[in-house]
Amino acid sequence: MAQQLPRIYLASRSARRRELLKQIGVSFEVLLLREHWSRATDVDETVHPGETPADYVERVATAKAETGWLRVMQRSLPRLPVLAADTTVCIGTRIFGKPANRHEAVAMLMELSGCEHRVLTAVAVRFDAAAECSLNESVVRFRELSETEVQQYVDTGESFDKAGGYAIQGRAAMFIPEILGSYSGVMGLPLYETAMLLRRLQGR
Repeated sequence: MAQQLPRIYLASRSARRRELLKQIGVSFEVLLLREHWSRATDVDETVHPGETPADYVERVATAKAETGWLRVMQRSLPRLPVLAADTTVCIGTRIFGKPANRHEAVAMLMELSGCEHRVLTAVAVRFDAAAECSLNESVVRFRELSETEVQQYVDTGESFDKAGGYAIQGRAAMFIPEILGSYSGVMGLPLYETAMLLRRLQGR
């Protein structure tokens, strides 16, 4: 019988990450870092000067897990591991974050058109003094896109709150002839790395 993974807090609002955790049978509660959407963010997600894409996602995922654990302690919640993740899209060292508006979404997708790009997702876990982070990297190739189809795609609303301005599990799938790596990692939570982190934590 497969080993049962531990119950956790998920420090993320992402519906995609919730679906992926359910896929591998992880029992979880969503831990909101902010009490209300209008509050300022608890984690600095700006890219620091000279920071590589890998360093960036690992720093942000680790900070989210640390902040989540702090919230557990502050709120006197039952002590469960806190899992967090962060995803970024990049070409070389250039990071494509979440588009702030429609114009940025169109510009990002036109730059990704006809190119290969990397998708990096870091997963971090914090429980008591234990803290670990694992990085997944995948390569995604877009076919050539016309500006009209990019405009039509952005009109669907899928671009927003997505690194690189697209969702592989949505209509953007028709833009992608090839992916090398983890489909779940491109979605935002690499399931292999997540399961291995939780198993190591369980074995402590």
